[in-house]
Amino acid sequence: MKAAVVTKYGDPKVLQIQEVVKPKINDDEILIRVVATSVTAADSRIRAARFPAGFGLPARLIFGITKPRLKILGGTYSGVVEEVGDNVANFNVGDEVCGMTGIKMGSHAEYLKTRPIKSIAHKPNSVSHEDAAGMLFGGTTALSYVRDKLAVKKGDNVLVNGASGAVGTNAVQLARYFGAHVTAVTSGANRQLVKKIGAQEVIDYKQQDILKLGKKFDVVLDAVGNISIAGAKSLVGVNGRAGLVVANLVDTIRARGKIFAGPATEKSEDIKLLLSLMEQGKLITVVDSIYTINDISKAHSRVDTGKKVGNVIVTM
Repeated sequence: MKAAVVTKYGDPKVLQIQEVVKPKINDDEILIRVVATSVTAADSRIRAARFPAGFGLPARLIFGITKPRLKILGGTYSGVVEEVGDNVANFNVGDEVCGMTGIKMGSHAEYLKTRPIKSIAHKPNSVSHEDAAGMLFGGTTALSYVRDKLAVKKGDNVLVNGASGAVGTNAVQLARYFGAHVTAVTSGANRQLVKKIGAQEVIDYKQQDILKLGKKFDVVLDAVGNISIAGAKSLVGVNGRAGLVVANLVDTIRARGKIFAGPATEKSEDIKLLLSLMEQGKLITVVDSIYTINDISKAHSRVDTGKKVGNVIVTM
């Protein structure tokens, strides 16, 4: 099968399209033919060994000290079930599914195998493979923070920093879904986009330093990584709370009380909820660009710019 293989850390040019062995499933696994996947900030960081401050050594211990232990990146997929193990129930050959692979990665390939017990769901016919694959990374992260960590509720005044990215576009929409008033922080070029997906107010970070607004919010979600714990505390009111999605190691360890950090969860029930909201037209996938697997290095280059809007999709 065809796969995007990375054998050393570096820029997007280290990615090579190669023929590799097609996975063989065990009795408790299914084989999925990948139709669409995405290149996320996580893929970019792992490929380049470029991790948030303090996470360099722990990340290399997981992903490889001198070169990537995982040759095939990719944490999201949408595709079709090709084979089903003898001990698998609820999934059949031909089912359209989408899901996440966690730290095992592996979705930047024509096929992947997985145990269908945690981060997988049947894809509705009304949701395209491209939209499903694009929604997963940002959607599950945003849901984990907006609903679970920050408990956004009706009437909350929410600030989303980095509102035009994969996490940010979903955070804006989900905060609105839960009844909040949303202020989006993005560049002026993305003003219309974030207003279209639900932001009532927009702050151009190039024109206004959000730490000097002189305004308090019930909830602050930083999807960029440029708000410290001290900065977050200055932006929230007495009963406010803040989520630092891309915190460095020190802030991740120090986060407590009204400040939340750390990884998001990847659960089937969350994926099902997001897909249901997409079916209802209450959540859309913002797509920056679509590449084929043969041009995946270009997809990584686009993510590396830090200027993508929404999600970068790769099709097989």
